Amino acid sequence: MTTPGFRPTHVVPQHGMAAWEAPDPARPTVPLDPLLPVQLLERRGDWGHVLCANGWSAWVDGRFLVAVPKDPPVADAPLARTADPRPLLARAEETLARYRSAVEELADGGLDTEAFQSHTRGLRIGVVVDGESVWLYDAQHGRWVYADGTRLSTYAAEDAPRAAAGDPGHAATQVVTPDGP
Repeated sequence: MTTPGFRPTHVVPQHGMAAWEAPDPARPTVPLDPLLPVQLLERRGDWGHVLCANGWSAWVDGRFLVAVPKDPPVADAPLARTADPRPLLARAEETLARYRSAVEELADGGLDTEAFQSHTRGLRIGVVVDGESVWLYDAQHGRWVYADGTRLSTYAAEDAPRAAAGDPGHAATQVVTPDGP
């Protein structure tokens, strides 16, 4: 359950982090999960008071929080139906299969670390599945896309926007929140 109006400002580092009931090392509480979105409410020196999406709050070492960039602007026009997500899902599966194969060869002694690095160089994939929603990294176009099972919309791009007449794969950027697009 998400607290109404919750807008994350930071995420917990990838290895999680310790948390405390108060800005006092003698009062530890449950650690925060890796990559958990949080809202920084207050700072006291190195301490940071954070609010989680479910309304739970804790104190953390604020120096280690990872800042979330501001959301991209919302498009003025309604989004057009865009590309089918299935080709990106297939590419993600192929990339993961190639990586898994290289890991298995490394584990079986068929590859040394240099050969493993050579086999995996250039592989890039990003997939987050959350119920009916999926975020996929489209390495070919350098962008993250959001799919709801039927359509694919650009969520964030590495490069500046560019006009490509008649290219349905370059729709307007869409901000996706837990409440929907």
